[in-house]
Amino acid sequence: MKKLYLKDIAHGRSGDKGNISNICVYPRKKEDYAFLKDYLTPTRVKDHFKSMVKGDVLRYEVDSLQGLNFVLKEALGGGATFSLRLDSLGKSMSSALMRMEIPVEDYDNYRKELGK
Repeated sequence: MKKLYLKDIAHGRSGDKGNISNICVYPRKKEDYAFLKDYLTPTRVKDHFKSMVKGDVLRYEVDSLQGLNFVLKEALGGGATFSLRLDSLGKSMSSALMRMEIPVEDYDNYRKELGK
């Protein structure tokens, strides 16, 4: 069965401040932005990180740049000076999010609605 990963249709950057990580997600093709807005909800992002993110996940839409900025609270094991995690600074959080699996049928149905 074919798998579709978020990295196949998007790319991202991430950063951190204390115990908060932020991840910006941008579509590889501009026509996929609407799909990302519909599919990539704060709940799905939090579920993807399971027990790693203990706090809220907020999403900010930046339509002028076709980007989604996610703020993940209590996501870094306390931050650089407290965490035992290898990546306590959150620089690789976008890479981790890019491994999110997307049901191929959800994406295909969206593309059919666009007529592409």
